Amino acid sequence: MKFEYTGRHIEVTPALRTHVEDHFAKLGHLFNNKDELSAHVIMGVEKGRHKSEIVLNWRHEILTANTSNSDMYLSLSQTIAKIEKQGLKLKKKIIDKHHRKAKKVGAIESDGDSAPETTAPRIINARGYDVKPVSPEEAAMLLGSEVNQFLVFRNADTERIAVMFKRKDGNYGLIQP
Repeated sequence: MKFEYTGRHIEVTPALRTHVEDHFAKLGHLFNNKDELSAHVIMGVEKGRHKSEIVLNWRHEILTANTSNSDMYLSLSQTIAKIEKQGLKLKKKIIDKHHRKAKKVGAIESDGDSAPETTAPRIINARGYDVKPVSPEEAAMLLGSEVNQFLVFRNADTERIAVMFKRKDGNYGLIQP
């Protein structure tokens, strides 16, 4: 990690340098690519206020923060805390972006073998049914032994086509035109 210090109306002492470098050492878990990391620390005194500004170049991003306080050490600590908050937000954004990309790639690979999905429901031709004239009671008995959940039949009483189906509650439903 490279540090560059600038003092405006203040001398940058070794104690201030170690304060900044120690705080950034605690943030090592966040900024794990130390080779790419460079920070420009600007300290200044203006009208009795100690101002600090940090410009951090990390992963092709620029993080900036500045604070003003009556104590330079406190001002630097607050500025570094702001940089940490921005770094965490950026790192979470990068991680989320990679996770979304991995999910999309995984979804494309899993669907690559099957046919592409259409937005409208497809009509699938089923086997033909023999429409026999039976009474609704006989249709219920036939449906009990049937593999399918429904039975198409001709009502013996009315000579009309009807549909009998199994309901979720265990009873049978009858559809008559």
